[in-house]
Amino acid sequence: MIRPFLASVTRISDLSPSNIMSSRLPREHWDTGDYVVGKVLDTRGHLSSIELRGGRMIEVMEGDLVVGAFGTRVATLEAVGDWRSIDDSGEFNALTAAGLFGKTTSLSPFLSSPMHLQYHGHVMCNEAKVTMRSSLPEIEIIDFDVPVILIVGTSMSSGKTMSGRVIVHLLSQMGLNVVGAKLTGAARYRDMLSFKDAGASAIYDFVDAGLPSSAVDEATYREVLPYLLSLIARDKPDVVVAEAGASPLEPYNGAIAKEMIRDQVKFKLLCAQDPYAVVGVQAAFQRNPDLVAGGAANTDAAIALVKKLSGLTALNLMDPRSHGQLGEMLRAALNLAAV
Repeated sequence: MIRPFLASVTRISDLSPSNIMSSRLPREHWDTGDYVVGKVLDTRGHLSSIELRGGRMIEVMEGDLVVGAFGTRVATLEAVGDWRSIDDSGEFNALTAAGLFGKTTSLSPFLSSPMHLQYHGHVMCNEAKVTMRSSLPEIEIIDFDVPVILIVGTSMSSGKTMSGRVIVHLLSQMGLNVVGAKLTGAARYRDMLSFKDAGASAIYDFVDAGLPSSAVDEATYREVLPYLLSLIARDKPDVVVAEAGASPLEPYNGAIAKEMIRDQVKFKLLCAQDPYAVVGVQAAFQRNPDLVAGGAANTDAAIALVKKLSGLTALNLMDPRSHGQLGEMLRAALNLAAV
């Protein structure tokens, strides 16, 4: 078999290009989180980038093999797809560059068509399929009692990751041991790597708990999240900066994540694309964040409108002049003495 490229969803496994064995399995044996091999079809007019295990992006070509995992994506601004929608042709798409594989069912007109692949087979070991969850080491599930700065959004691309980087940087500059985490969303390693670059001592996301995306049934997510939280707690951080990808109203289990860490959340940042979206989240959850950021705070006019519509404080975190006030708010939330 041609040596395949391993997408970043494989980073939790011991797979390597030289040890991949694949076999075609009947449809009734397919499931979420299965590692599968796809053969790249015509790349003309399609996205052709794959994110490797370390986060580096490469361009693949027609005929290349890529290892990823079956999963689901329900992005409001980009693509919707599911491995269950793959038909008898065996053709599917890379729903994210990280190797989240499924059949696209809805696509934004502003996005190029996702990479087109042909099912080549399931990754096998000792005649059993290799899955994300079977690749995880056993760990002790421990209590999660770490202070959390929680970042939620009104949708994807609302400024959560950029805001998270700023917060990680400020907290690490205060001398705190900061861990970055992404609790929900669709697989993409670059977001967490950017938290590492900003000063996080360690980074984790739902892939580390065996999910290609958090768009799974509620029971599965409730089973998986304690594993992820235990990974984080083992590092004994002073604080966790946790992003809930997409928005809590979308089917990524963001509301469940919020519920399960509610007692540890010391500060909640809402990232919104515009001031009116802030009001929508207020109405949906009937709880106010401590701060609003993202597109809803891009200008003084937007910040004033957030205040008028919602009564909430907003800051443009892309402007370094706002970081002093943000730092003061974080110190107060974490009960840190000023220095």
